[in-house]
Amino acid sequence: MKAVIVGASGYTGGELLRLLLRHPSVEVVQVTSDSMAGKPVGRAHPNLRRATDLVFVPHAARQAADVTFLATPHGESMDAVPGLLASGGIVVDLSADYRLRDPAAYPRYYGREHPHPDLLASAVYGLPELHRDALRTADLIAVPGCIATAATLALHPLARSGLLTDAPVVVDAKSGSSASGREVAVAGSHAERSGVMRAYALTGHRHTAEIEQETGLRIALSCHAVDPVRGVLATCHAPTTRRIETKELWQAYRAAYGPEPFVRIVHESEGLFREPEPKWLAGTNYCEVGFAPDDRLPRVVALGALDNLVKGAAGNAVQSLNVRLGLPEATALDFLGLHPL
Repeated sequence: MKAVIVGASGYTGGELLRLLLRHPSVEVVQVTSDSMAGKPVGRAHPNLRRATDLVFVPHAARQAADVTFLATPHGESMDAVPGLLASGGIVVDLSADYRLRDPAAYPRYYGREHPHPDLLASAVYGLPELHRDALRTADLIAVPGCIATAATLALHPLARSGLLTDAPVVVDAKSGSSASGREVAVAGSHAERSGVMRAYALTGHRHTAEIEQETGLRIALSCHAVDPVRGVLATCHAPTTRRIETKELWQAYRAAYGPEPFVRIVHESEGLFREPEPKWLAGTNYCEVGFAPDDRLPRVVALGALDNLVKGAAGNAVQSLNVRLGLPEATALDFLGLHPL
């Protein structure tokens, strides 16, 4: 298949290109960027030097393709998607523009009305672990946000278990600096970001809507910026109807994720690596989920860890496309990570 990546000079666009350059069934024929038009890919992504001869072209020069990946800021895909769908190709949107099924959520979380609310119902949320069957025939794939992916996968087994009360689940999410994107304000500069553990969205974070949509739970999400470049760790405090035994949690998580190729259940009784840890997932498409029952209070602490640029963005996009094309889901996604790192 011929593929175009729109917005390929950003971190997510670079990850998409890195993965797709090794994909046996997809050929990237064009990468677009207004800010870097005319420059080789290696100028933005030094890890891809000599891996490709592609040169960035302006967005206006975008050509039709079998599949178009939109790695653009929120708001820019809304008006582009209808024309792309009319051309007959598959659209994989990595922005938030088609993630939410309720049109009324866009003014609240993104500050504008959705111009094409009729298309929201046809978009498939690009999380194969929850929507694999729908992805097989999807022409518009809306890739989840990174924090939303980590928290949703951590909570999904609990949400469907019937073990939780109707009280809000508190989600404490920590994310690395690359989640802010390539173009950042002063708060993202090294002098201001290095060494921090900074609360930046104690309430009202946009991913709240996604997590609630996908889990059916009420979510109280607070977010923090932390020092690493890559990684998300979502710590979810879920109130339960009674005290839960560890054995029950293992059963719930294995039932949800036993055959999943990219979800690893991590809850060890000894050793250094007892719970999910984003560091060992850097560059991989894995999400690690874990849990800990509280032996004093009726609650479970659930954990989700991933690389925000891969399973939290580009890798999930490629995995979803693999499902759509009927390919093995691990195609071009078989990197296992590094240790030590």
